Amino acid sequence: MAKLLRSFFFKSLFFFWYRFLFRQFKNLIRFYRTISNSFSGATQFKHPKFSTLFHRSDLNEHTLVFDVENALLKSSSLFPYFMLVAFEAGGLLRAMVLVFLYPFVCVVGREMGLKIMVMTCFLGIKASSFRVGRSVLPKFLLEDVGSEMFEMLKKGGKQVGVSRLPRVMVESFLREYLEIDLVVGGELKTFCGYYLGLMENIKTTHALDLLKEGKGCSDMIGIISLNNTPNHEFFSHCKEVLVVSEADKRSWQKLERERYPRPLIFHDGRLALRPTPMESIAIFMWLPYAIILSVLRIFLSLSLPFTISTPLLIMTGLRLTTSASTEQNVTRKNNLYVCNHRTLLDPLYISFSLQKNMTALTYSLSKMSEMLSPIKTVRLMRNRDEDANMMKHLLGQGDLVVCPEGTTCREPYLLRFSPLFSEMCDEIVPVAVDTHVSMFHGTTAGGLKCLDPFFFLMNPSPIYTVKLLQHVFPSQFSHTTTTHVDQDSSKFQVANQVQSQIGTALGFHCTKLTRKDKYLMLAGNEGTVSNHGRAARCNS
Repeated sequence: MAKLLRSFFFKSLFFFWYRFLFRQFKNLIRFYRTISNSFSGATQFKHPKFSTLFHRSDLNEHTLVFDVENALLKSSSLFPYFMLVAFEAGGLLRAMVLVFLYPFVCVVGREMGLKIMVMTCFLGIKASSFRVGRSVLPKFLLEDVGSEMFEMLKKGGKQVGVSRLPRVMVESFLREYLEIDLVVGGELKTFCGYYLGLMENIKTTHALDLLKEGKGCSDMIGIISLNNTPNHEFFSHCKEVLVVSEADKRSWQKLERERYPRPLIFHDGRLALRPTPMESIAIFMWLPYAIILSVLRIFLSLSLPFTISTPLLIMTGLRLTTSASTEQNVTRKNNLYVCNHRTLLDPLYISFSLQKNMTALTYSLSKMSEMLSPIKTVRLMRNRDEDANMMKHLLGQGDLVVCPEGTTCREPYLLRFSPLFSEMCDEIVPVAVDTHVSMFHGTTAGGLKCLDPFFFLMNPSPIYTVKLLQHVFPSQFSHTTTTHVDQDSSKFQVANQVQSQIGTALGFHCTKLTRKDKYLMLAGNEGTVSNHGRAARCNS
């Protein structure tokens, strides 16, 4: 009886595993046939190399369909972009969870790993307030675009980007900065206005319907990577499919800033470096020391005089470079210093450079920053007459520093200068200020502004450059007539001259963009601003 039971047990076990493995084998065959049939639907499927497109002159008659992650970007790793979403939209804890899960993501395979990262980064995020795809990700995605691929896409009649990422992560980057006609990506599921961390499949039929709307270019040419198979159903409708090899991508140059179809002027987020897995681990390892270092630097600047605190701050890693024009003359008792705006610490570093106390005029400053400031700060009331009287009164008491841009700008651009400062005195000292950080940005549009100085001082070795430029005399721009129109024209000429002089010293471009333009794009809380004149150069 025991032998009969033993025999029955082993036979049952054998048939169970036989049926299980046979079923898996049948599924594998069915999957292979599905893939083959999907590609057989193409009228003429080919596997030529991407380089063959360079010799074709009919690309403007075709729609170019490309795989965003594997054919446009030089790096195929998706982790940095999800890390940015986790850190900027979800917070420090969510970012740490993503780092801990990343080894498991690498093991379970590409599709399952993508689902894990989407779930980790988006679960519980409010859909209406998600702005990382527009304010943070474009900068890092643009820095990874292959120049050769982008130049080829510009020759197509239409361009369609197919991405495995959620559409909210890549649509702004592709449509607003690269001017791609159509973006096909996954749609995130929501419940009561919050993301569930689940992504729906790409709706190929709907995307094809959108593509057919408008002018011609019905013949599609697909561009994919051989090592990473894209969405087969969509690319199966292509007349031809060309392959980008890893050797091609390694030989590509990164798209230069000057060749962006739309200049990247504004971006947000705290991270200044590309958060690869190793860089992310380095950030978390440095973070405890960074907090201690930031507190120490603030304590030294608040408790000690300039002559003692400056060398001690330099010993902690802060770098300050000061230079002055050969014709510089600061013998006046009360000077008006006009500088561009890089961080909230601009007036403080100018004060350190000159080794004297001064008053800083601010447009918007948190109570904590005012309390911690080692120099006097005064808020502008945003009323022209009141602000003008207050500035004249403060200038009569001592040196005054003002940032007429009204907000910070991280990129090498200068925003429009408010002309109010040009009426205050008969001699203006322009100051060109620039910064360099390696880990954290010391500015934000959508985060807590009171933490801006802390984040800047958390960098291992932040660098500040202060250049005192040649003085500007407003009387040189005054007209012989004293009409109201001439006076207004003179004020703007002075403001443009100071802006142009600072831009030339730093190698920055002058624009007519304002504080409202920045916050409308990055935070969506400054109302509607006309698009006329955006990114226009200043009249110098």
